[in-house]
Amino acid sequence: MKLYCLSGHPTLPCNVLKFKSTTIMLDCGLDTTSVLNFLPLPLVHSPRLSKLPSWVCKDGTINLEKRELLDLSTIDVILISNYHCMMALPYITEHTGFTGTVYATEPTLQIGRLLMEELVKFMERVPKAQSATCWKNKEIQRMLPGPLKDAVDVWTWKRSYSMQEVNSALSKVQLVGYSQKVELFGAVQVSPLSSGYSLGSSNWIIQSHHEKVAYVSGSSLLTTHPQPMDQSSLKNSDVLILTGLTQMPTANPDGMLGEFCSNLAMTIRAGGNVLVPCYSSGVIYDLLECLYQFIESANLGTTPFYFISPVANSSLEFSQIFAEWLCHNKQSKVYLPEPPFPHAELIQTNKLKHYPSIHGDFSSEFRQPCVVFTGHPSLRFGDVVHFMELWGKSGLNTIIFTEPDFSYLDALAPYQPLAMKCVYCPIDTRLNFHQVSKLLKEVQPLHVVCPEQYTQPPLTQSHRSDLMLELQPPPMPYRRCSVLNLPFRRRYERVYILPELANSLVPSEIKPGVSMATVSAVLHSKDNKHTLQVMPPSKKRKRVMEEPPVVLAPKPLLSGAVPLEAFLATLQKHGITEVKVEETADGHILHLQADDTLIQLEEDGTHIVCDNNEPLRTTLRDLVLRFLQKL
Repeated sequence: MKLYCLSGHPTLPCNVLKFKSTTIMLDCGLDTTSVLNFLPLPLVHSPRLSKLPSWVCKDGTINLEKRELLDLSTIDVILISNYHCMMALPYITEHTGFTGTVYATEPTLQIGRLLMEELVKFMERVPKAQSATCWKNKEIQRMLPGPLKDAVDVWTWKRSYSMQEVNSALSKVQLVGYSQKVELFGAVQVSPLSSGYSLGSSNWIIQSHHEKVAYVSGSSLLTTHPQPMDQSSLKNSDVLILTGLTQMPTANPDGMLGEFCSNLAMTIRAGGNVLVPCYSSGVIYDLLECLYQFIESANLGTTPFYFISPVANSSLEFSQIFAEWLCHNKQSKVYLPEPPFPHAELIQTNKLKHYPSIHGDFSSEFRQPCVVFTGHPSLRFGDVVHFMELWGKSGLNTIIFTEPDFSYLDALAPYQPLAMKCVYCPIDTRLNFHQVSKLLKEVQPLHVVCPEQYTQPPLTQSHRSDLMLELQPPPMPYRRCSVLNLPFRRRYERVYILPELANSLVPSEIKPGVSMATVSAVLHSKDNKHTLQVMPPSKKRKRVMEEPPVVLAPKPLLSGAVPLEAFLATLQKHGITEVKVEETADGHILHLQADDTLIQLEEDGTHIVCDNNEPLRTTLRDLVLRFLQKL
């Protein structure tokens, strides 16, 4: 069993597991932090941005699929844990010769489609007049400013996919429900479990009859809108692959929500506007719910809230219709009937309005001061670029970062100097190190495999041993482009036996309650299922076609152990007294010095080495057989 790591980003994983002749990709996250190397794409011409010198951030990360490790066309299935971890799917299914199946829950599929559609529309709204690719040439790249000149394999950076590619990729997705068992080629079963992180988010169990692998990615134990995490089904795993822990282990989500609300209220009271760069699904649901409870107490009842995204309407509607994927409290509201999320009431009372873009109705209905939720969190494309240009010059306005995926300092760099206030309130509900350590103690996997980053404290906080995994035995770390041999070997396989062969068996009791029988048969293997069948008749014997097959009587087999002291006593009774005993790692060696003969007594066999003395060898064999049972 091998694990191939194709991603260097622990919260945007892409791993491949080879298990029992099946090749399974675990997630295909798209690392978009490389966009921080480029200037923003404004919706309207920006003289300021067009005059800026080329800017690059301190540290660029690359969106890379590493094809040298294995041929992606050999992947049989792709298991998706949540909609953030499927954004690279079109690159894999449409450009690698992939012919397999993708498994995901319905909310993961539908919301993942929205996020992909949003990304495509963001890019298509600002087409570039020219396309530059020569800079990817190694000779030219080395003359660029850092970090572009130091970036690895920039030739693998891809242009954004099209909606045609998105639709083709998602047509390969097969929907599954929690705890549903899906058989793969008769070799293994896969089953999704609720991970508690987002709508439809899943951990996966991958198991055969005798081995069990758990894949834990993007999980949460906090009480938010999704179904709670299923922990019990993770127990008794041989290997647990752990990834997708919180990116902000020192930031408490509840505390961040409090800071978000208080900074928002202070800005509005001072007559300023609040800009919240965010994804169109996920944390925004919790932000709107928090604001619903906060608005009246903070006297913000007349403040307009705007949600601007090409998929804003669909996102808000989907969150209301996936009732069976919500926590019990929100499920119960559906039967009252009430909308599970309070943003439905905010929309009905016109406190929350949503628009596909800043053009059209928004421009005529827009009034200030207000709160705007829009994308993209990188501040490099989407409607957020327009608001940064519009509001950045006033110190009354505030931008509040809630998504933890991007460095807010790098995101803001092209807009400097900036007068508007900046507040960083990263909200990441995924498991922290304390929670995951407690979880692992409860589910007790034999082995834990995790990204290398989780086995050591952050570089900026090297003294914080609480910000790493400390387990016994230590976890097996992996890094990008590494291949791990997972630490257990398959020892057993399930074999079926045909009834006519089973009827011929004659069991012998070898100890109370345990019987054994020998069998001579043909092993037939097809689609990873193994069957013992009756041996065909010998070709040397002429048989009538209608004559039933003969079950050949098997040769007797020997079982048991040869006790050392009793065997030495038996040898002495038969006149063999000069015996030197040597202990070995596997048993004992008896040297009959007078006869220059060796007897090896081992756990799985007994060997007699006796040259040119057949009578002695026969005698020793018979003495050994006294201690063994015949089957």
